[in-house]
Amino acid sequence: MRAGGRGEGGSQWRGGERSEPPRNGEPPSPRQSGDTAKGMGRPKARNHVTPDPEVREKPVRRRYSAEYKRRILDEADACTEPGGIGALLRREGLYSSLLFSWRRRRDKVLSEGLAAKKRGRKSLKDPRDERLTRLERENARLKGRLQEAKIIIEIQKKTSELLGIKLTDVTEHEKILREEGNE
Repeated sequence: MRAGGRGEGGSQWRGGERSEPPRNGEPPSPRQSGDTAKGMGRPKARNHVTPDPEVREKPVRRRYSAEYKRRILDEADACTEPGGIGALLRREGLYSSLLFSWRRRRDKVLSEGLAAKKRGRKSLKDPRDERLTRLERENARLKGRLQEAKIIIEIQKKTSELLGIKLTDVTEHEKILREEGNE
């Protein structure tokens, strides 16, 4: 075999398995633990169970408890040396995007917890939408009343023409009322 070639020495993969230690507290595989028969690179005969090679139809999404998230965030916040967070993420098998989203959610919850809260039922609508619908209803109601007033004025005009009554101007009518009030 070649020394330092592909699959030897510093390579990450050796014979289909990772060269780094397992992350979840599982015992190392025979190749990772260094137990080989006669130094030939083959594991000793053991009674170990091979994993089920069947791929699930739907992958199972990993779920993290709140306590686990809190512990990881505390550890990440405690990292002061360069590369500490990367080592933590590699050890736990996490992505930096998870750490980012967990921090963002934590900060949002903390800021919401300190903010003043309105009592009572929370509206699902935007307050601007509610105001807009209220103003639209009021506008429609006022347009209807204006239309009614115009119809009534037209009827009064036609009635006065039929009866031969001369309509007075509003300013003339106010003058008459003032004169009557002075008497």
